[in-house]
Amino acid sequence: MKTFLAVLLILAMLATLVALLRGIIEFLRSGTEDVAGNGPNLSGERQNRMMRHRIFFQAIAIVIIVLLLLLARH
Repeated sequence: MKTFLAVLLILAMLATLVALLRGIIEFLRSGTEDVAGNGPNLSGERQNRMMRHRIFFQAIAIVIIVLLLLLARH
């Protein structure tokens, strides 16, 4: 069980890193039209979506860490 959770933790950490990098790349891609604020900001929506994914994956990683610590106590 601990090995399974450790593998899941690594996957969650990698997913967090990928989501973070994709969010940063979207941020760097934002052009002058996005900054000017004319109409819907598609790039900003993608940045926010990637950062929400990052937070989700971080939460999963924290839950897995808590489970691992609970298993280590017993």
